[in-house]
Amino acid sequence: MNDMAAGDSWRFSASSLGDQGVAVITGGAAGIGEAIARRLSADGFMIVIADLDGELAEAVAADISTAGRPAFGRQVDVSAAESITALFDWLADDLGRCDALVNNAGVASTATLSELPLERWESTIAVNVTGALLATQQAVPLLKRSGRGRIVNISSISGIRASAGRIAYGTSKAAIIGLTRQLAIELAADNITVNSVAPGPVDTATARAVHTEATQQSYLRLIPMRRYGRPEEVAAAVSFLSSAGASYITGHTIPVDGGFLAAGVLEI
Repeated sequence: MNDMAAGDSWRFSASSLGDQGVAVITGGAAGIGEAIARRLSADGFMIVIADLDGELAEAVAADISTAGRPAFGRQVDVSAAESITALFDWLADDLGRCDALVNNAGVASTATLSELPLERWESTIAVNVTGALLATQQAVPLLKRSGRGRIVNISSISGIRASAGRIAYGTSKAAIIGLTRQLAIELAADNITVNSVAPGPVDTATARAVHTEATQQSYLRLIPMRRYGRPEEVAAAVSFLSSAGASYITGHTIPVDGGFLAAGVLEI
């Protein structure tokens, strides 16, 4: 366990919390989440990586810290209310603030309707939707204290446009878009913006494990840019929505998809 992950916040003065304050990224130890953590760190946030894989979260936080910006890794199961409560109790006691929350933690799998076990449906909803709700509920008191809180939920193009085999995943991501709108109108009076980023296919270990060759070729035919996205490209959108420059944008979903949602016939 690295020193900073152990909660030694007494080592840092108030000024070292970052020009932008503290950002919490769930599922921030790998893939898109890791790219978001590194980008927000570069933007001036102190980073808290909350991930089911606590050891990896600590390792990534330690690596970010070598660049001079403090970061923490914490083991968190977003599907368990008590785990999220423990995270934000620690955050309130040790750092005293939260200025941005990125609800990125998620699970993905494919199955047809007839093949979908109830357990997989329930676990997908628990992580992808309920986890975001629970984290937001716990974060709001600290976000209100910030005076300019930012929440960014990671949805998916599968939440906007249906795709084969995504009964559970696509439904959960559509729910995130709806949750984003509901939270945006409820929290607007507290100067907390709530937006969503909807990635298209992104070159991550998860995508490589889930996407078959047929899936990959189908995407490449339908994406005008003819490629998968990079985690850093998703992180750039999250960076903007977390910035002061996005202060009048709330309740919206930004696709990062190479033109997939805009496309119709691509050949003449």
